Amino acid sequence: MKEHLHNPEPLNSENAALVLVDHQVGLMTGIRDYSIAELKHNVVGLAKAARALDLPIVTTTTSSETMWGPAFSELQAALPGQRFIDRTTVNAWDDPRVEAAIRATGRDKLIFAGVSLEVCAAFPAMRAVREGFEAYVAVDASGTFNATKRQTGIARLTQSGVVIADASSLIVEILGDNASPKAQEVYTALGMDWAILVGQVRESAAA
Repeated sequence: MKEHLHNPEPLNSENAALVLVDHQVGLMTGIRDYSIAELKHNVVGLAKAARALDLPIVTTTTSSETMWGPAFSELQAALPGQRFIDRTTVNAWDDPRVEAAIRATGRDKLIFAGVSLEVCAAFPAMRAVREGFEAYVAVDASGTFNATKRQTGIARLTQSGVVIADASSLIVEILGDNASPKAQEVYTALGMDWAILVGQVRESAAA
């Protein structure tokens, strides 16, 4: 039997949106597949880079006043003025306000990241596929609570037709050209050491 390969058209700044689900202080304390510092770095970098590329961004929390607290402060600082939709549903997509916000982006390629990977990121990503969208999960911006959850979460996403990748690879695909005037800001947001070299490439291309 021939293996089915899912190889969608590339992401770009006109077709992609970012959905950040439940990066909350209470949930972050249970993360075990990354250090808290590394996970925060990855999430904040993804958010800042998406904003630099003018991507629509949808953000959510679950029961922030009664269960898991607000989004962690570094993420809030990275997205000033951003509305975090607070809900009670397990699957973010099941909240009508979240679904409406995602559809209002007008984008058909959705990048998800969430805590936890196998629930907060995976459930709406799988629903997105069922609704006819192309869904991606940035796994390194989506921590979880033990190795089993990480392994089974990634397996289920793959089985469901969701593309799994790391955050910076998705962002660089959207950037598309290191000579772009946005390139240095994007690489700096991602915290990549070679951001200054990208600036030199851009200056050389413009010469």
